[in-house]
Amino acid sequence: MFRDITTLLGNARAFRRAVDELVQPYAGMKIDKVAGLEARGFILGGRGASIVGGLCAGAQEGQVAHTVIGEDYDLEYGKDRVEIHIDALEKGERVLLVDDLIATGGTAYAGIKLLERAGPM
Repeated sequence: MFRDITTLLGNARAFRRAVDELVQPYAGMKIDKVAGLEARGFILGGRGASIVGGLCAGAQEGQVAHTVIGEDYDLEYGKDRVEIHIDALEKGERVLLVDDLIATGGTAYAGIKLLERAGPM
C-alpha cells in the first residue's frame, strides 16, 4: 500500500513531528550519519541528520557525481542500483538508514549491504 507524504511535507509542524518520532527511538545512541535513500529519503534523512549527525545521500545509478560504490537490487518489475560517494563514510561510523518506501524491501536491503561495504559498522 502506497501512502503519499507530500501533504505531510507541506505542513511544517507535522513534518517536524514525524521526523522527531522517527529519530526518537535512537536518542542517546551515538549516530554519526543518517543515510537517506532517494528521493523522499533525502528529505526525511536530511531533517533527521540535522538532529543526530551528518547526511550520507544514496541515489540511483548515475545520479551521484563522484567516485561511487553501488549495490544492485531487485524491483517488483526489474532491477535498479543505489550508489553513494566512495568517501561518504569513515570506518567505525554508526549510520541510521532512512528509506521512504518499503515495497519489496529491496532498496532498504541494498542500502544496508552498501553501507556495510562502505565500512561504517
